Amino acid sequence: MRSEPAAPPAVPGVLTSAEIVATAGSIAAQQEESGAIPWFTPTGGVPGHVDAWNHVEAAMALTVAGLREPARRAYEWLRSVQRPDGSWPAKWVLGEVTEPGGESNHAAYIAVGVWHELLMTGDEAFARHMWPSVRRAIDFVLGLQTRRGEIIWIRHEDGAASDHALLTGCSSIYQSLRCAVALAEHLGEPEPEWELAADQLGHVVAAHPEAFADKSRWSMDWYYPVLSGPVRGAAAERRLAEQWDTFVVPGLGCRCVSDQPWVTAAESSELVMALDAAGDRERALELFATIQHLRHEDGSYWTGWQFENRRHFPGDRSTYTAAAIVLAADALEGTSPGARIFKEVAGRPLGPSGPADPEACGCSLVIVG
Repeated sequence: MRSEPAAPPAVPGVLTSAEIVATAGSIAAQQEESGAIPWFTPTGGVPGHVDAWNHVEAAMALTVAGLREPARRAYEWLRSVQRPDGSWPAKWVLGEVTEPGGESNHAAYIAVGVWHELLMTGDEAFARHMWPSVRRAIDFVLGLQTRRGEIIWIRHEDGAASDHALLTGCSSIYQSLRCAVALAEHLGEPEPEWELAADQLGHVVAAHPEAFADKSRWSMDWYYPVLSGPVRGAAAERRLAEQWDTFVVPGLGCRCVSDQPWVTAAESSELVMALDAAGDRERALELFATIQHLRHEDGSYWTGWQFENRRHFPGDRSTYTAAAIVLAADALEGTSPGARIFKEVAGRPLGPSGPADPEACGCSLVIVG
């Protein structure tokens, strides 16, 4: 393990390192005794739920800010509650499973978290400890991949798979598979079939919109193929330009959905990282500065702002929002060992993939983008 953690990031003129640490501290303050990290801890009303994807994102942010102990408790809790098939329940509330189905992108994201933790700390023992969980999770995920290449979004409690795939989820899984491949190679247990699965998935995300359920009103379906890597270069520039005016509200941030007057700090931060990964650093910095109107005095962030009613909506300061802020700051500063995880994995740039099986999707063997 590295003798000293990397210094917390700062974005000059926007956030200091101390402010980033305070933001990560707002995540740790809401962590449950078990190690689970819920979306939020309410002052009253319904408590926030826990899901594996957002839990991992929060753990990554804790590590970036130097809060190693709560980050490790988060990973250990995740390992301890993994089911034998490699999945996790879609939701827990206060330690009780409320939605038992296993979502594919939730399961896959452990690979990003473990690879990131290895980059940040150099802790080989941790990576080996978590490797069986990563392997089981990826096996679960690839059990939901269709012949064409997309990955069905959930396996229900009765074992039946859903009948559709989600573009945002599959984009995230693409990055997860790249991290899983890198981890397998690093540990001396290469998984070439995972790499072929990633190639096919990345191609389908970039070239086959018909493979996915229509969720186009959500901004994540717009920028996630860029953020996670299947779409880069000129294709990324075109994609971001096509719906920029639909989703970005000048002076406020990125909408969550196109048909509601609501900007959110998490989606805005992810768009910051997508812009940065696509090489548009100027707009990334501008957008990151813009969303600071959602910062609370304690370092946490309001989830969103309803700009017609001029009020915070929802009325919570969510851990996943704080995590996205921290990760965006780290990507913008670019100096930590894990800062480039949305740009490259194991020294190989994330980017478009040719199909591993062009006959399965009806394509010639070409590179997209």
